[in-house]
This record gives sequence, C-alpha cells and structure tokens, in this order.
Amino acid sequence: MWAFIFQPLLYCYIVLGTAFPAKPPVKTFHPIHVSTTNISYNNQDSKLEVICTIFTDDFEAALVKQYHAKTDLNRADMHAAMDALVKKYIISNLQIKTGAAPLNLAYIGFEINKEATDIYFESDKIPAVKKIDADVSLLHNLFDDQINIVHITVGGVRKSEKLDYPDKRVSQVF
Repeated sequence: MWAFIFQPLLYCYIVLGTAFPAKPPVKTFHPIHVSTTNISYNNQDSKLEVICTIFTDDFEAALVKQYHAKTDLNRADMHAAMDALVKKYIISNLQIKTGAAPLNLAYIGFEINKEATDIYFESDKIPAVKKIDADVSLLHNLFDDQINIVHITVGGVRKSEKLDYPDKRVSQVF
C-alpha cells in the first residue's frame, strides 16, 4: 500500500527536481585581483612586444566604470566596438619608456583565453634597449587591492616585479 503512495511522490520529486534546479548556476569568483604585463624586446624586429593579461570579468567591469559603455568581450558582434575601448583603456593605463619619451604602442588586438583576456601591442622600431621604465595602473580604477605583475625580457634575460596598489612604476636596467 505504501508503495502506491510513495511512487507518485517520487515521480513528482524527479520531475520538479529537473524542472527547478535546487541552486542557480554559480558565477565564477576569484578572490585575487591581478594582471600580468609581459614586455619583451624582439632583437630581430627591433620592437618591444607587449601582452597584458587580465581576468575578463574584472576587465569588463573596469571598462564599464571608466567609459560608462556596454561591454561584452566575448561577443563577436561587439568585437569592433570592444577593440576601441580596450585600446583606449590600455593606452591610458600603460606607458613604456626606453628613453625620455613614452613609446608609441600600436594596438594589435585582444583575445579571450579561458577566464582571461590577452591584449597585444608592439612598439615602432627602436634601438637596442638598455633600460625600460613602465607605468602600469591596470584596474587601479576598480580595486584598491590590485596587483600588477610586470615581466620584462631583453636579450633572453627576464626580470619581474610585483606592483601592489597604488604602486605603478617599474624600472629595469639590462
């Protein structure tokens, strides 16, 4: 007798359980706010190559905060509009000098790499590098616990430095 009562209840739980999941999907959360900037001197091309890597969700939030624009770095139909915002943001938060004046960085583009966004730049041709100064303030407009890690490679020698907010200046001699 109990089998006749509990069997329909079991089917109800199965149907309702699949129709209404117990928990909503959880958005990925990362408790650390960090970016990396890789600056490499390419001896063959005599150019600096720059790659900035930033968590995509943090980067989108920083773009929204600074430019008050709708952002979605993952949508292909918004890629051209996002290119303009990404370029503008990085240029305003990253300056590199090998002499007295900041280098002109040509924007190459960006791509999504899992949870992160990689942004690519390169300099005009420059003479061999002895010293690089970089001001990196990526996501300083968003987090007061931001960490920016800067790797600078010249002639196969790599030097790295960790910048805790509000620090933004790196200087390396090769």
